Amino acid sequence: MKFLEGSKLYSIFTGTCPVCHAESMYKESNPYKIHRVFEMHEHCSNCGTKYKIEPSFFFGAMYVSYAVGIAFAVAAFIITYLFVGSDLITSFWAIIGTLVVFMPVIIRLSRNIWINFFLHYKPNAGKN
Repeated sequence: MKFLEGSKLYSIFTGTCPVCHAESMYKESNPYKIHRVFEMHEHCSNCGTKYKIEPSFFFGAMYVSYAVGIAFAVAAFIITYLFVGSDLITSFWAIIGTLVVFMPVIIRLSRNIWINFFLHYKPNAGKN
């Protein structure tokens, strides 16, 4: 992923600070520790960026999670129905299974995408 460093995609896929790309925004890097999936640092320890820009800032991520969930569902359908050759009922269950299994990843991805709409990479952020 180092080849993407300096782009929004790097911050989105790695969950790092969107301004300096030096530190993870999340207290727990594993999204499958469900009880800690929403726990984020208040500020970046490298550049001081405040992640929760305003109260209820990440409510907007719910709209993004809908789009990301649809992308995962479409991918599951294409793989099971078109590539594997399953019937529609099996494809339907594959979509449900995919959404349940990947829900923590979808939550994190949607938060990463949402914050990257508002904050931008600064190469010298946090350097004195």
